[in-house]
Amino acid sequence: MPIATVNPANGETLKTFDALSAEEIERRLAIAESAFRTHRTTSFAERARLLHRAADLLDEDLQTIGRVMTTEMGKPVKQARAEAAKCAKAMRWYADHAERLLADEEPDPSDAKDSGASRVLVRYRPLGPVLAVMPWNFPLWQVVRFAAPALMAGNVGLLKHASNVPQTALYLEDLFRRAGFAEGCFQTLLIGSGAVEGVLRDPRVKAATLTGSEPAGRAVASVAGDEVKKTVLELGGSDPYVVMPSADIDRAARIAVTARVQNNGQSCIAAKRFIVHADVFDAFAERFTAGMEALKVGDPLDEDTDVGPLSTEQGRSDLEELVDDAVENGANVLCGGERPEGYRDRGWFYAPTILADITPQMRIHQEEAFGPVATLYRVADLDEAVAVANDTPFGLSSNVWTRDEGDVDRFVRDLEAGGVYVNGMTASHPAFPFGGVKRSGYGRELSEHGIREFCNITTVWHGA
Repeated sequence: MPIATVNPANGETLKTFDALSAEEIERRLAIAESAFRTHRTTSFAERARLLHRAADLLDEDLQTIGRVMTTEMGKPVKQARAEAAKCAKAMRWYADHAERLLADEEPDPSDAKDSGASRVLVRYRPLGPVLAVMPWNFPLWQVVRFAAPALMAGNVGLLKHASNVPQTALYLEDLFRRAGFAEGCFQTLLIGSGAVEGVLRDPRVKAATLTGSEPAGRAVASVAGDEVKKTVLELGGSDPYVVMPSADIDRAARIAVTARVQNNGQSCIAAKRFIVHADVFDAFAERFTAGMEALKVGDPLDEDTDVGPLSTEQGRSDLEELVDDAVENGANVLCGGERPEGYRDRGWFYAPTILADITPQMRIHQEEAFGPVATLYRVADLDEAVAVANDTPFGLSSNVWTRDEGDVDRFVRDLEAGGVYVNGMTASHPAFPFGGVKRSGYGRELSEHGIREFCNITTVWHGA
């Protein structure tokens, strides 16, 4: 894929960029190593001051960077501005909390004494330059939720962003530079996927984090494993959205629409499989379908647009293949199922879609639908709901709608996912850990768990 801004609303190529030369990559790696030697010795107060400044600058840039993101990957501009605002909030949260999250820990004095020590401490020390391989779907948020904790921990960042969001990638490097971070603390590497292995194998790069597809995750994990380097992977998801008889059906159906089509349906944590108890299935399906049909599809720069185009033509083709396969194998289309009227031959749009009567023989039952397509399942009881929810290679997050605490306990115990959101949709927040199990990856982002992923957890033992 060329490194270029291609407007997904009309297919127009707006800007192209040359990939960095081998000499320039080497120069940037050297700068990163040098910057780390200094940045790791700065105080939490100084890092916090710089990160607060970056947040302030981002707030000032909301309108501009929002339009850039929308033009590069197609999300409705109001959602783009909200994403940028969320990034500023996360920066401030880490600026204010990192020192506490990384404070020295002191094990039980009796254990220290038993080991022959007068005192034992656990200290969190930075690792060094960390490579971040990031996706296009949340082009600011995915990066900031790595960069903010990494910089506060004393690490430095090297960003290999998706090739279709180069302007957003370059903006991030410029943002941290304008905030006052030293040269090399955060750099964008405009490189193709073929150059990632060489960067990751460089001994100056100490670890890597990737958010993206399962094939990309396997590739990075394989190289990092060969080099014995720490990785955190956040990969695909096909999150279940379970609705039980005691749920508030009106609210569950209303939130279901947002949970499925946020970011034009292109979100790893979007609810994708809607698993509904037979007692409330018809009522939920009717409300859910009405809500999806009411969405406005159109120009993502229009403030009234709810659903814009998919980010790439290939992405739409992949989604169409999943829907066509399901229909050919007996799925019932409750709404959508095609390119919307007025956008059949213009841009990469797809109508909000609900497919019912899904069976395991359909590809969409096991594969992730990365676009505004929901699958609807009717189940007889809680046991079947859990079985259907877990019948997927993914395990990122989950949504459960019930007022029965017994149901909640069962779902929390039995669902194979990194999160269980009760009576609400999955959303990430800097204070709470985020990540998955199974083929959705490993490790955690955000909260104290995320900031500690790229730390040298050091035992400091003092003799008696």
